Amino acid sequence: MSLVFASMPSPVGHLKLVAGEAGLVAILWQEDDPKRVRLGTMIEQPDHAVLAEAQRQLADYFAGRRRNFTVKLDFRGSDFQKQVWAALLAIPFGETRTYGQIARQLGRPSASRAVGAANGRNPISIIAPCHRVLGANGTLTGFAGGLAAKRFLLDHERRHAGT
Repeated sequence: MSLVFASMPSPVGHLKLVAGEAGLVAILWQEDDPKRVRLGTMIEQPDHAVLAEAQRQLADYFAGRRRNFTVKLDFRGSDFQKQVWAALLAIPFGETRTYGQIARQLGRPSASRAVGAANGRNPISIIAPCHRVLGANGTLTGFAGGLAAKRFLLDHERRHAGT
């Protein structure tokens, strides 16, 4: 099966959702670098079940009604990247981690830069919350959606963490 996609508006710009047979493959940003997540040919199919569910869950997230996502995910990357992306999924709503903390969690304490590189290639932004990862001193660092979007997502989660 080829990949299918749908677009949706959001408070952080238009998002392009991409799904395959096994689940959601990507959430791409409006100004995303096409080399960041390489996917190949896609067909627009907004009524695809996985895409419709992802849109519903993202809309709930942006409305402050959802903290956890249940849409089926289909990560495509190296084993190490998949380990990093799984670690992202474990970061609780409204909390942050550093690249070093994730490297230590994975049992590779000297791999902070590799964690950063894998984080930068996270294909399923927002749901696999790479926005929750900060630099060692707590500063905002690179983000495919831009630092303004990262700040928005972190502030949004802080506002809704107690609800």
